[in-house]
Amino acid sequence: MKKLIGLLCASLLLSCQNQAQNKTAVETKTTTPMEKQNIYQFKVTDISGNEFDMASLKGKKVMIVNTASKCGLTPQYKELEALYKQYKDQNFVVVGFPANNFASQEPGTDKEIASFCQLNYGVSFPMMSKVSVKGTDMCALYQFLTQKAKNGLQDSEVEWNFQKYLINAQGELEKVIKPQVLPSDSSVVEWIKK
Repeated sequence: MKKLIGLLCASLLLSCQNQAQNKTAVETKTTTPMEKQNIYQFKVTDISGNEFDMASLKGKKVMIVNTASKCGLTPQYKELEALYKQYKDQNFVVVGFPANNFASQEPGTDKEIASFCQLNYGVSFPMMSKVSVKGTDMCALYQFLTQKAKNGLQDSEVEWNFQKYLINAQGELEKVIKPQVLPSDSSVVEWIKK
């Protein structure tokens, strides 16, 4: 009887050890680093309600910026448009994402925002439908832009309206520019030119 109990205990111990080893092997597989992602996986809605495939920007440098119509930084629209016009023929594009996350400074509908941008700043760069750029309802593209686990570069938080995310020609996040830094700043222009 003692032999039988001893054999059962030994068998149980071996079984537990094998399960622990298998569990470790599974954990190792699931915690391997993710492949670096890019913006080309995203489809968003433009300000007119049409699907906009970010893959259509392949090969271009992209500045993604969250915008607002009633902000002290709103005049940056003028510089964003000038930058876009100057470099759009050199594989550069600005993509605006209106957002109402900061002091309710973008309360308008997509139609109102589009009209405001056209009438006041002559915006011709692509504008997307209003999104959330922070919080629990943050859109998927901004989750990518702000989470190192997804973008492979850094964690960041959208601090205010007109924060700029610079995306290289491979669709990868390369640089985050604070809201107060003007689109015409030398750090931005040099990045576009290089």
